[in-house]
Amino acid sequence: MNIVVCMKQVPDTETKIKINPEGRGIVTEGIKYVMNPYDEYAVEEALKLKEKFGGTVTIVCMGPSRATEAIRTALAMGADDAIHLNDPAFEGSDSVTTAKILAKAIRDLKYDLILAGKQAVDFDCSQVFACLAEILDLPYASVVTGLEVEEDQKSATVKRETEGGIQEIIEINLPAVIAAQKGLNEPRYASLPGIMKAKKKPIKEMNLAALGMDANEVGEEGSKLKTMNYSLPPERKAGKKIEGEPKEIVAQLVTLLHVEAKLV
Repeated sequence: MNIVVCMKQVPDTETKIKINPEGRGIVTEGIKYVMNPYDEYAVEEALKLKEKFGGTVTIVCMGPSRATEAIRTALAMGADDAIHLNDPAFEGSDSVTTAKILAKAIRDLKYDLILAGKQAVDFDCSQVFACLAEILDLPYASVVTGLEVEEDQKSATVKRETEGGIQEIIEINLPAVIAAQKGLNEPRYASLPGIMKAKKKPIKEMNLAALGMDANEVGEEGSKLKTMNYSLPPERKAGKKIEGEPKEIVAQLVTLLHVEAKLV
């Protein structure tokens, strides 16, 4: 079974984000970058399917040169090879344009399944892989917490979360695009032998020309969604501390909830 995993490198969720002076992006100096957490579940699921059915796992990642580190992490986990979509022209691409770039790289690959995380934790759009499925004319399921591929590898049973915590179970034809949610599996750690082997595994770099795309199709110029500026959330107001005897505290709290918060 040949599986493609779309993966993204993102800032570590514990990183303190600062807006750059121009207000059009973030300060990148000093930021620790990691594999997108939801993509870890996609990589792990691909490896489990490979162990069951055989085949190959190919990582496809769009990002600058630093993204190689995250790609090597996926290779160290057990993926076989990778495609790195690396060109300054790609910067600023919105969800639809990103999907078009990924589709160009994936279209000529031999694959039975495309896996990805349900969203990237930097922009949280959750749109790229619905767009990718539409472009490639494939079935799509997101927020997936369970995946069982049939022995003939022509269909799969998918469990997915819906709003309100209800679980939905659907059957989907393969090939398809599946976007993983937390709980699908427990991602493995890269072993030392895996890390050593990853250094020798091939990473194919592809730029704008290699994909056969024009500059006006990608980046900010090729995107419908334009980012005007960035801003941090407003600071929260300081909380109130109520002191005194328990009866006094309760009385004050009820009054505040009624008068200020208007909750009771």
